[in-house]
Order: sequence, then structure tokens, then C-alpha cells
Amino acid sequence: MRELDELVVGDQSAWAEILGVVAQSPHIVEVLPADEGMPASCLHHLQVTTGSWLGAVTYLSGGIVVDGGWLRVLGSGSIGRGLTDIVAANQPDSFGLVVAHDVLGGVFAWAQGSPGDAPTVHYFGPDALDWQDLELGYAAWLTAMLMGAIEPFYDTLRWPGWPAEVAACRLDQGIHTLPPPWSKEGKDLGKASRRPIPMTELVAVHRDMARQLNGIG
Repeated sequence: MRELDELVVGDQSAWAEILGVVAQSPHIVEVLPADEGMPASCLHHLQVTTGSWLGAVTYLSGGIVVDGGWLRVLGSGSIGRGLTDIVAANQPDSFGLVVAHDVLGGVFAWAQGSPGDAPTVHYFGPDALDWQDLELGYAAWLTAMLMGAIEPFYDTLRWPGWPAEVAACRLDQGIHTLPPPWSKEGKDLGKASRRPIPMTELVAVHRDMARQLNGIG
């Protein structure tokens, strides 16, 4: 296992590149400061360098909040804002490495597909209840989301007035909808009942339903 001084690469850090993309984003983007002591612990656990986008986000931010809180990209955590750190968000049975959540309890995970292939970001959505390979590496995925792909990606999962409801959620909360998005009756979220619940609970609800319906999670 590599030590911290081998993982923090200084002038070779990807952080300046990330901030450049953040500055060009058409969305409201907030880069959260990291909680003291957490960056080193999280980076050491992941064993990636700050020369990678994943390592730089983990070590140099508490997380990145995109589109007013719709997308929460995980870093080393922000207790004050309620955003979990990337290590705590992952459990032994997690699919790949969980790198982000969205406000509806959707999960993004960085995972390897076929043996020998480079890892790509996969999405588990509350409407499909299945993992979809987005066929993008972490840097390409985050760039796409920051630069506008988030709008068409969530086109069918937004409702009139969503910005105010999303802004009212803490980052440790997501919006639970009833009927659920995977059901025929729940496809129009503007007509669904919506309320904030803890993100851990929301993610678990979707995983449990996926296991019941599809045998996956």
C-alpha cells in the first residue's frame, strides 16, 4: 500500500484542470471545503494519486455540488453540509466505487466491466433499478456533467419547481417520491408525492426494490 507522500503529486495534480471546468460550467456548482483530517485518510484508503481526477476531488475537496444540489460528487466529506465522504459512502457489498449520488437516490459508481477494460462510471437510477454503463471514465463523466450533460440525462426525472425543492434538501437527504419513479404511475414526478428523507434510507429503498424485482442491487 502506497503512503500519502506517494499519492499527493503536487505540480502534477489534476485539481487546476478540474477547477477550470468548474469555472466554465453553465450550472450552479459549489466546491465544498474538506473537513480537517479527512482528505489524507480518504486518499490513502482509495490508493489513487492526486494526478487523477478522482484523487484530486477526494483530496482537495469535501465534494462538488452540481445544479443546486441535484448531483453530489463525493470527496472527503463535509460534516457541516451533511455530505458524506467517499469512503463512508461505500460498503463491502457496494457495486464498484460509489462516487456520487443524485437527489432522487440515484447512484454513480466507478467500476470495471470486462477484465482488462479501464473502469467506467455506471449509473443506478430510481426509474430503471438497474446498473447502466455510461462508458465514460471518471474524468470524462464529471466533465460531461459539469458542462451540461446533466440536463438531458435527467430530462424525464425533473418536475416543475424542482430547483426550490432540491435547494431545501440537506446534502445527506434525497427526495422520495410516491408512486416511485420505476412504476408506470410514478413516471410523472410532478404528480407524485415528494418528501425529503435521509439519503442512506433512499438509496436502500431503491436497492431493496431492485433485489425484489430484478434480483440485483
